[in-house]
Amino acid sequence: MGAFDVLRIAGSGLGMHQTWLDALASNIANANTVVSTDQTAFQAQLVMAGARQDGGVDVTGIALSDPEGMLVHDPDHPLADAEGYVRAPAMDMSAQMSELIMAQRGFQASAQVTKFAQDTYSTAIGIGSR
Repeated sequence: MGAFDVLRIAGSGLGMHQTWLDALASNIANANTVVSTDQTAFQAQLVMAGARQDGGVDVTGIALSDPEGMLVHDPDHPLADAEGYVRAPAMDMSAQMSELIMAQRGFQASAQVTKFAQDTYSTAIGIGSR
């Protein structure tokens, strides 16, 4: 492993976790978005990650949740159909919040590794310049 491989690997982790955090933020912001029953529901973004040959990680794709969502009986809603239903996202908020914690911790860990590597390299350069 080269001297700067740690920074490259941690940087890839930062990028992947940032994408995951962005997707979760969008999902949580749209958790209560309802549409009429003749439209598709908000589709939550599901980030897929995969290992790279060099030890890093990349976002390999973003899958979308079921466009059918779920029907919610809310006859007072302005978008309700004749039977009083609206279409809401099929999303479990507790799962989204759990994933948010995991993504935050992963981002923090990658950031800490980056900081430690930078500090180590700075110390090594300081020793070498004496």
